[in-house]
This record gives sequence, structure tokens and C-alpha cells, in this order.
Amino acid sequence: MMDNTNNKSSEIERKFLIHDPGCDLEEYPSVKIRQGYLVAEDRVELRVREEGTDCFLTFKKGQGEDRLEAEIPISREKFADFWPLTRGQRVRKQRYRVPCGDHTAEVDVYRRKLRGLITAEVEFPNQEAAIAFHPPDWLGLEITGDERYANQNLARHGIPEEAAAAVG
Repeated sequence: MMDNTNNKSSEIERKFLIHDPGCDLEEYPSVKIRQGYLVAEDRVELRVREEGTDCFLTFKKGQGEDRLEAEIPISREKFADFWPLTRGQRVRKQRYRVPCGDHTAEVDVYRRKLRGLITAEVEFPNQEAAIAFHPPDWLGLEITGDERYANQNLARHGIPEEAAAAVG
């Protein structure tokens, strides 16, 4: 996620599918997240997100490792106004911040219709750092750029078939 003091930036991250985090996630700081999509089309999304006590309206454009992102804080009341408009296009998850070498992995444990799915994203300051990153084994299969695992597609279509078989 981008720094909210800026409302426009490039987001550089890699995403992984986790079958076993190799640790007790409850030992790490976490936050409950609800996000719903107002627009979720070809490489463009407009979403509302409640993350703990904070709420945001976020625009993202692009695919894969490097995407444009603009995010603004909104009130809880404004979030409540938008939330009903996202019916059928929602994601709920618990996000854990787990140390991963010099970086932090944001490990998302999905709930409700996506229960059993666990992913992790590692964000980087630049493309060189993203390329130089050697993920530990527990991060599992890299799914950066696999649109089936984009949150907007998970919200609309559920867990991809092969991942659904793995999470049972």
C-alpha cells in the first residue's frame, strides 16, 4: 500500500501464493480489511477499503509488478455510503505484517467466500529492489501479474480453480 501522505504514486510489489506460512501468524501485527469494488474492469479499479479504523477510496491502473495508485482517506460515513454499491464485489481478509529479510511481507488470510486462500505481497522502493529480491521458500508460488489472483478478480470470481482444489 502506498504512503497516504501522497495521493499518487507507483506501487511496485511482488505477490505470492502461500500454502503454509511456516509460522504462527497470530504472533505478528495484523489488521482486519474489508474492501469493495465500485469499478473493476480491464486493469482499472476503483475501490473503497476499511482497514482497521481507517477508510480509503483508491484508484489503481495497470497490471503486474508496477502499477499506478492514487488513494485518499475518506470518512467512515462516506465508506458506509459506498459499501452497499460494492455488493457481489467484495473481499474480506486479515492482513499480517511478517518480517521477510530486509522487507515486510503483507500476508493476507482471506475470509468468507475466499476462505482458505492465503497470499503475500512484498512492496519495493524501486524496480531494481524487486528484481534483486530472493523470496524465502515459505512465500510459495509467485503469482505477480496473474490476474486471477488480483483482489478485484477474487472479489468477482472467487478462488481460481487450481487454488480452490489446493485449499479444499
